[in-house]
Amino acid sequence: MKSLGKFLAKYTALLWAVLKPLGLWGLFAIAIVDGSSIGLPIDLAVIGYANSDRSRLLLYVLVASIGEAIGSLVVYWIGYTSGGVLLRKRISPEKLKKIEQAFNRHEFWALMFPAMLPPPTPFKLFELAAAAFEMPLGKFLLAIFAGRFIRFFTISLLTLTYGPQFAHGIGDLFRKHFWWMLLAVAAGIAVWLLLRRRKVAVKDEAPELP
Repeated sequence: MKSLGKFLAKYTALLWAVLKPLGLWGLFAIAIVDGSSIGLPIDLAVIGYANSDRSRLLLYVLVASIGEAIGSLVVYWIGYTSGGVLLRKRISPEKLKKIEQAFNRHEFWALMFPAMLPPPTPFKLFELAAAAFEMPLGKFLLAIFAGRFIRFFTISLLTLTYGPQFAHGIGDLFRKHFWWMLLAVAAGIAVWLLLRRRKVAVKDEAPELP
């Protein structure tokens, strides 16, 4: 674990050395590219910027989240124009139907929660599905921004607190137990939605005071 932590620290330092001369524009650019198509080490980039100036952590997280949302416009356009065809090639009809039902019920949360998860979450598939099911563009961008903001802020804060080996440890754990962790997240979301729906139902059934 120590050797892996050292490797991560060196890799982060190298990435930071490349992006540092570009300032915020470097982080903004890499976030746009990562959000549009090519998967880049955006988490390490955010961590590198945050580590260079911890007082501007929120600014770096905000810039990266906005860049990710802007880059996702490319995926939205692809999904909106030909997403149905692409999804049918990658996902079975049964799974595609379940995803469509999830978006129809809670489209914002069905996109925001996957945006919070690190690789290897197939987030581009969720984006394509959201666009193919004609999710409103404004809600699409807001869901991605919110999910990425929570992800970048959390991982940056924890890494700055516990050291660079933390990010690698979480990433390795997530890769090894991806489906179990995804199931746990899905169960948590289901419980939260159930409690929320019950609260709304109780509120609607409450008698109105004269």
